[in-house]
Amino acid sequence: MKQIAQHVKSGAMKVAEVPPPAAGRGMILVKNYFSVISAGTEKTSIDSRKSSLLQRAKSQPDEVRKLVEEMRRNGLTRTYKRVMNKLDSYASLGYSSAGVVLAVAEGVQDIEVGDRVACGGADYAVHSDIIALPRNLVAKIPDGVSMESAAYTTVASIALQGVRQANPTLGETVAVIGLGLLGQLTVQFLKANGCRVIGVDLDPEAVELARRSGADAALRRNDDPVEAVVRSMTSGHGADAVIITAGTSSNDPIELAGRITRERGRVVVVGAATMNIPRGPFYMKEIDVRMSRSYGPGRYDSEYEEEGLDYPIGYVRWTENRNMQAYLQLLAQERIDTDILTTHRFPVDEALKAYELIEGEKTEPYVGIVISYDDLEEKDLQRLSRAKEKEKAPVISPTRSSLTLGFIGAGSFASGFLLPHLKDMQDITLDCVCNRSGLTGADMRNKFEFRRSSTRAEDVLEDDTIGTVFIATRHGEHAPYTLEALRRGKHVFVEKPLALNEDELLPIEELLLSHPELKGKVLLMVGFNRRFAPLVKNMRSFFAEIREPAVVHYYVNAGFLPKDHWTQHPSDGGGRIVGEVCHFIDTIQYLTDALPERVSAECIASDSEDVTNFDNVNITLRMRDGSMGIITYVANGDPSIPKERIVMSAGNATAMMDNFQSLTLARDGKQSRTKGSGDKGHRNEVLAFMDAVRRKQHEVIPIESLFATTRTTFRILEALNRREVIAV
Repeated sequence: MKQIAQHVKSGAMKVAEVPPPAAGRGMILVKNYFSVISAGTEKTSIDSRKSSLLQRAKSQPDEVRKLVEEMRRNGLTRTYKRVMNKLDSYASLGYSSAGVVLAVAEGVQDIEVGDRVACGGADYAVHSDIIALPRNLVAKIPDGVSMESAAYTTVASIALQGVRQANPTLGETVAVIGLGLLGQLTVQFLKANGCRVIGVDLDPEAVELARRSGADAALRRNDDPVEAVVRSMTSGHGADAVIITAGTSSNDPIELAGRITRERGRVVVVGAATMNIPRGPFYMKEIDVRMSRSYGPGRYDSEYEEEGLDYPIGYVRWTENRNMQAYLQLLAQERIDTDILTTHRFPVDEALKAYELIEGEKTEPYVGIVISYDDLEEKDLQRLSRAKEKEKAPVISPTRSSLTLGFIGAGSFASGFLLPHLKDMQDITLDCVCNRSGLTGADMRNKFEFRRSSTRAEDVLEDDTIGTVFIATRHGEHAPYTLEALRRGKHVFVEKPLALNEDELLPIEELLLSHPELKGKVLLMVGFNRRFAPLVKNMRSFFAEIREPAVVHYYVNAGFLPKDHWTQHPSDGGGRIVGEVCHFIDTIQYLTDALPERVSAECIASDSEDVTNFDNVNITLRMRDGSMGIITYVANGDPSIPKERIVMSAGNATAMMDNFQSLTLARDGKQSRTKGSGDKGHRNEVLAFMDAVRRKQHEVIPIESLFATTRTTFRILEALNRREVIAV
């Protein structure tokens, strides 16, 4: 299928050929027929990516500060690789479209295959033949409404939310400053609400279009007496409300708004306008200044947008989805006219011409720009819309193509810390890369020279020519994909964690420990990279001759993570203990060469009701050899302090490792110090795993250790909730 994409570093645009997305949990698959370019928003993104790195840095000082902090915590090399990898990728564009439903995931009750729907959301309703998006970003199109008009729904919802923030009442006078696409839609919504509308813009053609959109007065900012006209139309009082839909670096819109708004009136800012608010008029009139946030309540709330949790209508009347529905109803009632706004239509194959318009390469005037998409061929429609039946795959022996690799999940971590080391290996074949985003998958295919890309994990799991699978998806998919790959006799490298709970872990454990067809024939590796870090390996060697229990203190200055981050979600990420503390448990096992026996834990009280989310916790592990491991994991530390420190003592010797950048060894009153590069062991773990695959070794990390690490994270949560010492 075709998708419009832009290279993040160079800004180059292209219509890319990418695989269609898959309808994951709670998602709806839609065949787009039309999408609308939001000229202001998309031009800002495009211009930013076409600017130099220095210009980007100057325009985003907050991001530069974050980058400097990341370099301090993670080292220059790691940060550089992550940034360069992100820059050398493609980004999607668009957030407003309309089409027909092809498939509906389990759990979505009120949308069916064949429904005509309007779609919204950045990274979801993109300029692409086929899109996948969650329920709350989809609204049914009423009968009689064209899909082209419905494709404006998300852009229209932004305008509608601005009107709602202005809270106009019947008969009020409202001025709209900025008569681009958002401004024109705002004029039409205000007229549908029974208001008198005054439109203001620099462009005479935009002013004329506002008259056709229903404005009672449409004025050219530099040629017409705007303030005098407003006074005349309002008996000298001023506008009841002013809505700024202009996107400009000029401060004129906010200054003008202060002069033409009545006493105790409202000014609402919708567009990306400069807001150096002059105190005089705003203070003397006690003007209420309001911001309008995108499509409405629910925007930027992952539980609403991604999880489908709606706000009760009795408490939040107009959510972003209900704004979408309201616009579509106004279309059905013929109260809104988008035909007069559409100035250009391009088939997707010619979409780059549209961007020549908004970038100014062509001087042609424009307002609404629509991209159209061809019908699917019947065979493609049937393949995408048919229900996928789940079947329990038979247990089979490993294939002979162990050096033919498939990748499930190709986000920034996989592309930055796993794939570069595999690409350099001459004896392996990178066959298929699977990613939820078809654009990202295609990008990884080209960058790392995979044979093909896909959005269906089944294309990797069910392919008998692929003998080794790397799994680097979100945490909630690790255990199911691992189990299925092992059942099919494939070697598996899965990023941590192996599983999110006991119910996910037990089937994997049972399969590997009790199935004679697989036992000793398939290799399971979890991405516990710290044990492969050079300084950690040196640390273990330092204590190799000491035969007594050790005390290992692992201090982690983890930093704050928002509660709505996906890693904090119970089913997507599993929380910070399951998702990250597992690293430190494994490292302590490696250093002591012993498994955990029991665990206790204490934490600072969290305001989260979710028992998986603990940000500040102290964990004590009793190891089977009598050693003691202490993990202090904090989110309330100063970010200038390095993220990880390990202090280990045994046999009158001490070792201290700071953030993989230095190792101090002390014995008999003498100290030695080794500098490190910040290497956390990612390359070494990939090399070790692939070497084991070649040699047909059974394990890199003992399987019992992998299970013990995973199970210990569950026991930590249990210890925190029960406030007891728990046996592992």
